[in-house]
Amino acid sequence: MSLWVENILGKFINGFYFPSIGFIDILEILIITIFVYEVMLWIKNTKAWMLMRGMIILALFIMVAAILKMHTILFLVKESINVLAIAVVVVFQPELRRALEKLGEKDLLKTGSLFDRTHENRRFTDETLSGIVNACFEMGKVKTGALIVVEQAIHLTEYEVTGIELDCKVSRQVLLNIFEHNTPLHDGAVIIRGDRITSATCYLPLSDNMRISKDLGTRHRAALGMSEISDAFIIVVSEETGYVSLAVGGELFRDITPDVLEKKLSQIQYRTSEIKKLSVWKGWRKNDKA
Repeated sequence: MSLWVENILGKFINGFYFPSIGFIDILEILIITIFVYEVMLWIKNTKAWMLMRGMIILALFIMVAAILKMHTILFLVKESINVLAIAVVVVFQPELRRALEKLGEKDLLKTGSLFDRTHENRRFTDETLSGIVNACFEMGKVKTGALIVVEQAIHLTEYEVTGIELDCKVSRQVLLNIFEHNTPLHDGAVIIRGDRITSATCYLPLSDNMRISKDLGTRHRAALGMSEISDAFIIVVSEETGYVSLAVGGELFRDITPDVLEKKLSQIQYRTSEIKKLSVWKGWRKNDKA
């Protein structure tokens, strides 16, 4: 019986090739594993994640075309593969440039990480939540315009650098002073990460959605534009009407109450730092919900 088992195992093992693995091989595997892990974390915490999702969908479509033997589609893909490779570099150019800049700035021996981890999203406290809500509606009563961006999983570093760095604790008093008329910091957006105001007077991208109501101003268009390209919560206080609105996921909720704003913020308060599900069709939704 034992001889028969040995023969069977011998035939099975002889059909495989077992390479010799040395210290250098193990070191290479470890380096590649760490690098891939760091790149995946970097992609997850930037807008590159949404672009990557689009590329994955495109790759799945090509796989389906190959399985179904759609020769015309496969021919077009084959002929355009070089152009697509260049397009990937162009599309990811801002993210790649920032990643290389961060890599050059970092001390790997101190941080132990290839990319910047100082901007990991932190959960904000009830005090911060209360300060944001109270400040928004106090400004609404006196018709003081405001634009507040509450960062979530996707980092907004490229928009922070367009403003003035503050790095101060969020409070009702600070927000009221920032957006007070004729003060140096009142124009532009404030970006909040965790319990800290990172920057003020930041420039945000404007939405090019033609279905936006014509009575909405630049602040609302900027809020929608930011919500279309990130998972951030953007709060707008209208200078004309005093209404408080919320932009999220490419949608604008106008004239919300303090309870609604508090509820919306509390929903993301204890959410872990992961990319939220953004609808593919969010840009086509109705953007002026009451």
